[in-house]
Amino acid sequence: MSVSFTNEVLSARINARLERVENGLNSETWVGDSRLDHATSHLAKAGGKRLRPLLVLLCAELGPHPEAREVFDSAVAVELTHLASLYHDDVMDDAATRRGVQAAHHLFGNTVAILSGDVLFARASRIVAGLGPRAVALHATTFERLCSGELHETMGRLAEQTPREHYIDVLADKTGSLIAASARYGVISSGESEDLAETMAQFGEKVGVAFQLADDVIDIMSEAEVAGKVPGTDLRESVDTMPLILLREKREEGTIDEEGMAILDLVDNANLSADEILGDLVAKLRSHPVMEETKELAREWVNAGITLLDILPEGEIKQALIEFARAAVERAS
Repeated sequence: MSVSFTNEVLSARINARLERVENGLNSETWVGDSRLDHATSHLAKAGGKRLRPLLVLLCAELGPHPEAREVFDSAVAVELTHLASLYHDDVMDDAATRRGVQAAHHLFGNTVAILSGDVLFARASRIVAGLGPRAVALHATTFERLCSGELHETMGRLAEQTPREHYIDVLADKTGSLIAASARYGVISSGESEDLAETMAQFGEKVGVAFQLADDVIDIMSEAEVAGKVPGTDLRESVDTMPLILLREKREEGTIDEEGMAILDLVDNANLSADEILGDLVAKLRSHPVMEETKELAREWVNAGITLLDILPEGEIKQALIEFARAAVERAS
């Protein structure tokens, strides 16, 4: 993959380092056992945005040693952790595809997919162990948040939580936590201060929540060949993402329109395993204002993250981080 920022020199520098990270990923996901390699390397070979290692590399530019070994090891470790979580997520969601290819559990079975994810978690842990106790603690805390987010999504909200509050908490744990960790790794592995690492982690978490809110829009608005999955996958899996949460809020407030009521009726009562019914629901949602409202919420989270960058000096790195944040929302897949 390659990235493009306004500053072409920075783009070239980051792309060269991303290639080194990609080589590391290929090495770590290919374990040298012909019985395992095709499973453990399946998702890495499928590609991806490499959002997390990219943020490690960008934040490393804030420190005095952006090309330290620890920077590249951190970048590989966070992407291995992300890939491992995807193996597990796809089994739990019974997802058919991931990144435009068959999900691992459809190819190899649930047990092999889960254990392949575990192998990648183990490899990430081994890499992090070489970065010292501080990195090990960060890795463990992040892993705990990833699991907690999945548990909270599965077990449902507390009585005192609104559906929106619960959903944002889940996004912060399931997606925001690892993006926050990526920013923190980049800062500390390049020799910068803990104070800056904390601020950049907050930036990463807000961008992570925005990224997932944008995914809620993409799940409805993008075509399968662009998004790498069938539109409405979350709807079919009975997951209330932000557009539906907003519609339910409007119904409770008495401000919902007729089309919104029709959408909720389909969601709550129709057989969404039928392609025709799911397609009708997707079409109705695409034309409803809650899609733009969700996109605007994503922009608000990104803007809150960008505000945190005020502590940085003006220059190519700050500009690139702003572009990174905005790209998390303004994307088609």
